[in-house]
Amino acid sequence: MRGGGNLRHASRLLLLAVAVAACWGGGAEGHGVHPLSRIAIHRARVALDASAAVRASPNLLGSRGEDTAWVTVEFKIPRASDGDWIGVFSPSNFNASTCPGSHGSGPGPAICSAPIKYQFANYSSGYNMSGTGALRFQLINQRQDFSFGFFTGGLSNPTLVAVSNRIVFANPKAPVYPRLAVGKTWNEMTVTWTSGYGISEAHPLVEWGMKGSHPVHAPADTVTFGRESLCGEPARSVGWRDPGFIHTAFLKNLSPEKEYYYKIGHTLHDGKVIWGKPKSFRAPPYPGQTSLQRVVIFGDMGKDERDGSNEYQNYQPASLNTTDALIRDLDNTDIVFHIGDISYANGYLSQWDQFTQQVEPITSRVPYMIASGNHERDFPNSGSLYNGTDSGGECGVPAETMYYVPTEKRDNYWYSMDYGMFRFCVADSEHDWREGTKQYRFLDRCLGTVDRAKQPWLVFIAHRVLGYSSGFFYGYDGAFAEPMARQSLEGLWRRHRVDVAFYGHTHQYERTCPVYEERCVPDGHGTVHVVVGGGGSHLSNFTAVAPPWSVYREMDYGFGKLTASDARSLQFEYRRSSDGKVYDSFTLHRD
Repeated sequence: MRGGGNLRHASRLLLLAVAVAACWGGGAEGHGVHPLSRIAIHRARVALDASAAVRASPNLLGSRGEDTAWVTVEFKIPRASDGDWIGVFSPSNFNASTCPGSHGSGPGPAICSAPIKYQFANYSSGYNMSGTGALRFQLINQRQDFSFGFFTGGLSNPTLVAVSNRIVFANPKAPVYPRLAVGKTWNEMTVTWTSGYGISEAHPLVEWGMKGSHPVHAPADTVTFGRESLCGEPARSVGWRDPGFIHTAFLKNLSPEKEYYYKIGHTLHDGKVIWGKPKSFRAPPYPGQTSLQRVVIFGDMGKDERDGSNEYQNYQPASLNTTDALIRDLDNTDIVFHIGDISYANGYLSQWDQFTQQVEPITSRVPYMIASGNHERDFPNSGSLYNGTDSGGECGVPAETMYYVPTEKRDNYWYSMDYGMFRFCVADSEHDWREGTKQYRFLDRCLGTVDRAKQPWLVFIAHRVLGYSSGFFYGYDGAFAEPMARQSLEGLWRRHRVDVAFYGHTHQYERTCPVYEERCVPDGHGTVHVVVGGGGSHLSNFTAVAPPWSVYREMDYGFGKLTASDARSLQFEYRRSSDGKVYDSFTLHRD
């Protein structure tokens, strides 16, 4: 390389890890707190004030088929204060009558759904002096209408004093935000999207074909989920929002690396077809194909708001930088792996729509493969290996529904994928991966059945660090990884000669030498472990002293990129999200 046991004991260590995680903030106060969770919406009072007003314009959005639109919100109040704020609600009727089991009378909350996002009124210049202001919000098509609530009392004791007019998209049910993924065979591409059309109202389909050929139609499967499918708070209460319908079509028998066009759509009962925007993709290479193949890998990105909403204690301050850097380099990218902690919705389901819209320029053009992280899956008594509450009661349901991956069983989010000269073995770190488990046996098969003469580059992926990391959290008890991880898995990596392993979870970048049993070894005798968890969420500290196997560490936002063009060399680059430039690299060589 060149370059810039015991299950009872394991369970005790896992409990220690959870306890340390609870006290590990990774930096400034408020990190790890979802901005919407800071609103005590269950304590909200309704005290409409005739002297307060809020108005939004325009009333109709997306009249030319746009999926996003800017809205100007004007507001006034006789006595302004720093705690006044404007929240975006959808559906527009967000009073107590919409609460489950409520009819608007008797004890219970006055408002039972959190806003989609919010801004403080004093973001508008001069508001504290005049009591009048104007803010701009960016709305996306999310199947329902919108209204704006004007609140006083801050986030802790909100009082609703005015409600705006209703805002709606021209077709709120329109198919939006296509998401590509490689299917269960190399020559199959899947297209997943969201709409407001159930199968009783319209038939979902994809029109597609090779450029220059006659198009064909592929039908799509349709799924959705309800509150009862989720496992806890806030996902089942103030964070709930109807997810609409999620459709997946399977485009089969693709020719390797040929360009295809496609459109998502719905055929109504009267024969009219509602189409999405035309898109295109390039089919994957066949297993063993020698060509230029470029793979982007990162974790822990989340979403952010381009209109400046939710700025106070924002949870993902750099995710837009990463998103935009990937979009700029999209012509030089063939496939993307987002390896856990996807949207950081944390039980506020509206945020999944926001995230799919943010990354749509990427997911509509190249396969976007995901892995399961703690913020998608973990919740007490839900079957997770870890007993934390990081998913906010989602328990994997939105992620597993919104994004397709070629798993054997949807809830077991591990899978194998062949892509040209690569085989990727993607673990689900939130389910038990220890020796003797079903996942361990899967990983052994995935790593052991690849033909290295055809696919020389073998890559292991997991969200949590199952290999090596000198992040402060992992160095706390000297394990430098999840407890029992290397004891369970390092033999697999050595036996099957895994080239590179990638992880997220710690929000930083780090790479090791080729390492085995905590010692640097020659090329081909160990695995290079890379942490690429700086996709956008708050950054994490390192241990004060770097272990001898740590070659490069950086506490910054960025992503990794693998490039292969033949069976002899594999290049890796670490790029910062702020400028897209390379700050670390290495090359693996093979005879």
